[in-house]
Amino acid sequence: MTLFTPDLEPGDLSRPGPDAVLVPGWLTLDQQERIVGQFHQWAAGPVPIRAAKVRGHEMSVRTVCLGWHWQPYQYTREATDVNGARVLPFPDWMVLLGRRALKEAGYTDARVAAYTPDTALVNFYDDTARLGMHQDKDERSLAPVVSLSIGDACTFRFGNTENRNKPYTDLQLRSGDLFVFGGASRLAYHGVTRVHPFTAPDGCGLKAGRINITMRMTGLDG
Repeated sequence: MTLFTPDLEPGDLSRPGPDAVLVPGWLTLDQQERIVGQFHQWAAGPVPIRAAKVRGHEMSVRTVCLGWHWQPYQYTREATDVNGARVLPFPDWMVLLGRRALKEAGYTDARVAAYTPDTALVNFYDDTARLGMHQDKDERSLAPVVSLSIGDACTFRFGNTENRNKPYTDLQLRSGDLFVFGGASRLAYHGVTRVHPFTAPDGCGLKAGRINITMRMTGLDG
């Protein structure tokens, strides 16, 4: 039986796994709108937003990357699978945002200070997009992943570290929510089973669809 999180008020913490924390309503509407404005600039290039191909099949999610370009199953500075251009740098304000996210998710000061994310996968979901259960394991570093959601809500399935099957928990990720997973949950399988149309709040900057930003530390040099 799938667990499903109850409705949470902004600021209430939910812990679906060890070292995994959901903080509802973490981003204000103004912050969300500003990030959406940045997203439109990122998506325009120099490497445009695209649907990556996994084992020859095009994903329903479209992605633009910052800092490092992700393509299955590696990171490169240049988008050799798109147009060969170098991706945009990882912004300093996002490093600070990532550290604040860890702090407010309850991580220690030492772990917060050591957190310097250097890449972000910025995914756009339309109302038909899905993301199959997978692990984020292309990074050399196992520092926490910081995930931000803007726009339409989704059903996010957060599982175990052994396989794609049960046990897992289905979470509602809504616009402005923060989700952090690290430590014992860093390699947990996870995915998006459904996007819920017409749930984006007024003022978030996005009328339809969902933006998800995941910040990571690659552990790579160069």
